[in-house]
Amino acid sequence: MNPTVVIIEDEKPAARRLERMLNTEGINVIKTLHSVAKAKEWFGENEQPELIFLDIQLSDGLSFEIFEQVEINSSIIFTTAYDQYALKAFKLNSIDYLLKPIEESSLQKAIDKYQHFKPQQKVVSPSIQIDQIKQLLSSANTNYKERFAVKIGQHIRSIKTQDAVCFYSDNKASFIYTNTERSYPIDFSLEQLEELLDPEVFHRISRKFFININSITDIVAYSNSRLKIKLDKFQQEEIIVSRERVKDFKTWLG
Repeated sequence: MNPTVVIIEDEKPAARRLERMLNTEGINVIKTLHSVAKAKEWFGENEQPELIFLDIQLSDGLSFEIFEQVEINSSIIFTTAYDQYALKAFKLNSIDYLLKPIEESSLQKAIDKYQHFKPQQKVVSPSIQIDQIKQLLSSANTNYKERFAVKIGQHIRSIKTQDAVCFYSDNKASFIYTNTERSYPIDFSLEQLEELLDPEVFHRISRKFFININSITDIVAYSNSRLKIKLDKFQQEEIIVSRERVKDFKTWLG
């Protein structure tokens, strides 16, 4: 008998795709939730499903926060983009996981595994598993900010960090410039971004700019031993690596 399922996923297209895939397998998705706050509210008022497909990083925080307020007894399959350490973390805790984008064959294997082991499962405190996973995530130094909430008029939009060409400051405000060739104000200083951005991908090349290594189209020698950076789709002003940062910048590139 197929389980009742709840999906917790903040990317609505991904949630709809997963629901369609589950429906094809004859599995009933009784609810799709898009945030930590909504999940806490729903689980506090409704009977728990047999199985939860749970994204790790939601727009308003880590999904682990749900377990801090609500005792969850459902089986869990995590959906994650954390391919560098997911295998270690989830196998250690006997929790299945699916790497995004989810493939139909991987989903089928996860469901088959759930169906096979469910009759043998013993009640295990989710809090123990979650604490262990959180420790692993922290020690792996991969808990960098994946999204930024920006205000557009009266609306709030979530922008993926990977879509940022650069971050910059202007008139004491900070902005994210995206691959859609638009700038949006953000509520973080460049100093705060140093702790939030993955240093493998983003580097602060001056007092004014953080740049995405994947957006660099050219690097040119500039006056006074400085470097001039050209970024894909960014034409607003010159981006110069200050002389005192050139050495660190070259090391980062290497």
